[in-house]
Amino acid sequence: MSFVGPVFVAFALFNQDELFGTVLNRFVVQAVAGHALTVYGRGGQIRGYLNLKDTLQCVRLSLEHPAKQGELRIFNQFVETFSVNQLARKVQKVGKDAGLDVRIDNIENPRIEAEEHYYNPAHTGLLELGLEPHHLTDEVLARMIEIVLRYKANIKKHAIFRGIKWK
Repeated sequence: MSFVGPVFVAFALFNQDELFGTVLNRFVVQAVAGHALTVYGRGGQIRGYLNLKDTLQCVRLSLEHPAKQGELRIFNQFVETFSVNQLARKVQKVGKDAGLDVRIDNIENPRIEAEEHYYNPAHTGLLELGLEPHHLTDEVLARMIEIVLRYKANIKKHAIFRGIKWK
C-alpha cells in the first residue's frame, strides 16, 4: 500500500471512495469534507505504507542492483507501518492545525478482516540498496490536506460513505 504524497495529488489522480480509496486518502477527504473519519471496527488493522515518490525509487534501485543468477530477492516495498487508529489520529491532529473540525467515528467493520493482528514484516532490502524514504510527516500530511482543500468543490460527498458491507 502507498500513501499518496502531494506530487500524486497534484496530478489529479487522487481518488477516494468507500471501496477503493486507501485509508489515508479516505481520511484526508473525509476531514476536508467535514465528515467524521470512518475507522472500521476497533482500528487496530496495521499495514505498510510507502510514499508514491519512493515507489519509483524502489523500481530504479532494483533495476540498478539486479539479483545474481539463481538468487531470489523479495523486496517489501514500504518503509513505515501504521494502524488505522494511528492514521486517524495523525489526520485529526494535522486537520485541526489546518482549522478543520476533524472527528473520528468507529463504525462496524464492513470488511472481512481481523480487527487486530501481528504485523512486523522485514523491509530493509531496499533501504540497504540506498532507498531514501519520504516519511509520512505532519508536513507531508498538511500538504495533502492543503491540496484537497483547494479542490474541495470536487469532492463527491455521496461517495464518502454509503454503508457497503463486504461480507
